[in-house]
Amino acid sequence: MAFEPKDTSILPPHHIVMEERASLSISGVEEVESFDENTISLSTSQGALIVRGENLHIEKLSLDGGDLKVEGTVDSLTYEERQARGGLFARLLR
Repeated sequence: MAFEPKDTSILPPHHIVMEERASLSISGVEEVESFDENTISLSTSQGALIVRGENLHIEKLSLDGGDLKVEGTVDSLTYEERQARGGLFARLLR
């Protein structure tokens, strides 16, 4: 059997399901950059995503499966352009 290299150009599926602005399920999550009760910044297969709201807390996080579940009042979902990642110093200057 011949070796077939894995195609890295295929991105994992990315879905968002919001219920009553109180529960948010996101798939295709690659990394949670930062979070507090008002903002969750994460990297998805479709770009950087910022979730804003009130009393936000991460109910479930599975980076192996790329799934995230958030509870709280969701006010907005905003996608941002992917930025070249740098070291700690580059992140501090953003």
